Amino acid sequence: MNGGQDLGGMMGFGPIRPEPGEPVFHSEWERRVFALTLAMARPGGWNIDQSRFARESLDPGRYLTSTYYEIWLAGLERLLAERGLVTAEELTTGRPLGAKLPVPAILEAPAVEPTLAKGAPTSRPADQPARFAIGTPVRARLLNPRGHTRLPRYVRGRPGVVMDDHGFHVLPDAHAAGQGEAPERLYTVAFKASDLWGEAADPTVSVSVDAWESYLEPRGEAA
Repeated sequence: MNGGQDLGGMMGFGPIRPEPGEPVFHSEWERRVFALTLAMARPGGWNIDQSRFARESLDPGRYLTSTYYEIWLAGLERLLAERGLVTAEELTTGRPLGAKLPVPAILEAPAVEPTLAKGAPTSRPADQPARFAIGTPVRARLLNPRGHTRLPRYVRGRPGVVMDDHGFHVLPDAHAAGQGEAPERLYTVAFKASDLWGEAADPTVSVSVDAWESYLEPRGEAA
């Protein structure tokens, strides 16, 4: 979707300043928020793309003035509230106020490490031939979706070249909307910086984006 999270290539936000030796978590509450978001996906029944959409659909003003894990916390609260697992009053008071709700499954402490180590691969068997071969000139479609997408706004409508074919993977757009996995072929597409940001861009720079097949069209088609 078009929101505060999609900042790639936008001017006016200042330079990125990496923190030397930056820790994974700056405080204990960040560690707890990360753990809760992952653990609650099992009883809550949401997937990774629904979790991402909950964060990126925050009001842009709130998104842009929040820290990374404040955004995660806000997304978690939204996911819990949408599923009736927590009330606004409980979030305000910080304590449960009603009877425990039944949930389909719980991630017990001993299962956390093996579950995270196992992961959840998104690759799926390919059942259709590739529409685009490696080296094919393509154009990212000019989309303005209301839901989740992994196609950055700054490449939409821009020309690129297919650099790799990763086979079939779960389509985030459908997955986040609760429409099933709808797997599609996933490509890596390279875009020249000058095609993204104009003649002032460094001519030696290119940007690679992983793009699902439905995000792309042949270069000759209208954007």
